[in-house]
Amino acid sequence: MINVLLTSTKPRLPAHRGDLSAGVVRAYRGGGRLPDPAVAERADPYGEDLQLALYLCYELHYRGFEDVDDGWEWDPGLLRLRAALEQRFLAALRADAPRADDLESALAGMLVDPVDGYGVSYFLKDHGELWHLREYAAQRSLYHLKEADPHLWVIPRLTGRAKASMMAVEFDEFGGGRPERMHATLFANLMSDLGLDPHYGRYLDAGSAEVLATANVMSLFALHRSLRGALVGHFAALEVTSSPASRRIVQAMERLGAGPAAVLFYAEHIEADAVHEQIARHGIAGGLLADEPGLAADVAFGAAATGYLEERLTDQLIGAWQAGRSSLRAPL
Repeated sequence: MINVLLTSTKPRLPAHRGDLSAGVVRAYRGGGRLPDPAVAERADPYGEDLQLALYLCYELHYRGFEDVDDGWEWDPGLLRLRAALEQRFLAALRADAPRADDLESALAGMLVDPVDGYGVSYFLKDHGELWHLREYAAQRSLYHLKEADPHLWVIPRLTGRAKASMMAVEFDEFGGGRPERMHATLFANLMSDLGLDPHYGRYLDAGSAEVLATANVMSLFALHRSLRGALVGHFAALEVTSSPASRRIVQAMERLGAGPAAVLFYAEHIEADAVHEQIARHGIAGGLLADEPGLAADVAFGAAATGYLEERLTDQLIGAWQAGRSSLRAPL
């Protein structure tokens, strides 16, 4: 079995994708001023430039970047820019995500398999080739190599049953105290098994705006106490949809002859996330709403926004693959 040891190595800064991200990259390198926050008000909220700029801001709270001063993390000018980027993104999500009054309503559509079998896991199971699996892993690595990290920030903001339930799930996500069983480590093993580079942030240049948005929304919800309900809704949506999708991806892996390390990551999620789903819905979300019933709309919004961004990513991936072209911005 492959056993990749995750290190604290920082990723390199990526190539920019427009004026906003170019300004952030230049500033990090000491070569210029940050962009005017007003520029964010005119940017496409789901576009390559804004999503990369926002990712560059958020990443300072995780590993940072090679040769970038850690002091940037709390730079007042960068925080003003980040706030403008966040406001643009959050306003778009509130306008575009399906409306739901409560968590169960927001999750209802996610709990029903589509009649037409449309979805990334269905595509990989029925039509996928090895290069599709490799691209999917490269895209998802922007989150899975720090899996569960964003959700840790909600723990100090919870109490009682919600906090205890969240800790129970996070303990599993981090391997139950065994570093080789951490889900991020298992994903790094998957990447090596598929012939990909498992270093943290390696495929940032290749990741699409749609996959950046799915990672950014976690950090957006996690870093703001006022959005704690949305993060809980986001977490519940992830756990509800993970187990059945993971089962289909295991079938794809086995059909295409992927190695045991590649299969293990998703096989682990079939069983674990079936349990986590119940804890997330009843222990975490239920516990939070028992303590703070006024957050029901926020929890529903977090789940709905998660589903909306995942649908955008699904359309981007399947659209590219059905056209016979890569879903990545840079070749593997």
